[in-house]
Amino acid sequence: MAKAKYFFNQKTLSYERLKVSWKQRLVQVISFVLSTSVFAVVIMLVVYNFFGSPKERMQQREIDYMKLQYQLLQERLQNINLLLADMQERDDNIYRVIFEAEPIPGSVRKAGYGGVDRYDRLKGYKNSELVVATTQKLDQISSQLYVQSKSFDEVFELARNKAEMLASIPAIQPVKDLDLKRITSYFGIRLDPFYKVNKFHQGVDFSAPIGTEVYATGNGKVIMVEKSYWGYGNTIVIDHGFGYKTKYSHLHQFKVKKGETVKRGQLIATLGNTGKSTAPHLHYEVHKNDKPVNPIHFFFNDLTPEEYGLILEMSTLPSQSMD
Repeated sequence: MAKAKYFFNQKTLSYERLKVSWKQRLVQVISFVLSTSVFAVVIMLVVYNFFGSPKERMQQREIDYMKLQYQLLQERLQNINLLLADMQERDDNIYRVIFEAEPIPGSVRKAGYGGVDRYDRLKGYKNSELVVATTQKLDQISSQLYVQSKSFDEVFELARNKAEMLASIPAIQPVKDLDLKRITSYFGIRLDPFYKVNKFHQGVDFSAPIGTEVYATGNGKVIMVEKSYWGYGNTIVIDHGFGYKTKYSHLHQFKVKKGETVKRGQLIATLGNTGKSTAPHLHYEVHKNDKPVNPIHFFFNDLTPEEYGLILEMSTLPSQSMD
């Protein structure tokens, strides 16, 4: 039962009991309910904005955990990328060099993966950019790993054929040159003996008497035996495989026929003075993937390091070609 309330009546100078009408009681109740509701709303706003509900706190913990895991995943992807880059570097500059294979172009290694609409199914969500970026990274790594796997398959096949390749590389001089005095003109810009202008000389010239024996510088197949009174004169071309070809010009007599298989050191012709030539000599060229390369870099089988250094030094001196 509610306690009775009294007030002091200044007119009668006595305490009288306070009488509250039902309207006043209704106003009091409504005021109490409203104030309590406002206070409760304020408390809820403060709690939800600064402390969060238990469910929100749980969700926030899950979000923080997922962010941490995403960061760790990005670090792992970065480490995998670094490892893959190191594998690619070793492949291009060590393994493929050892087996005389061309490096894989960067455009092939970094080729795209999939079409432009490949990631549409991942878009339209709050964190779609994170999911799309991670998926693109994984796809790129998968593509690069596939290219690297195919490269290792190729290197493995080259390793199986290493003995054959070593025997096929043109690794000796085509004529015996024990005193290193027979090379009269080297690879590079040389003076043309007929036109007296500087021209690019694609090979080296060995000066020797007519009839001097000429040898195949590596295993291979004779793909051309041509007799001519012009230009390079009588010429033999041998395909050694693995991208190598050698050319022997200004010959006197042929000792092999087109289509014949030859071995390194086998007699294939005798030196002559045919075609555009100022004196008896052999014009010798080495081609790698149909591009002329300096033949003296392939004389390592019958030269000491000192002899090779001497030839390199002499090759820098100005000279006139013999054809």
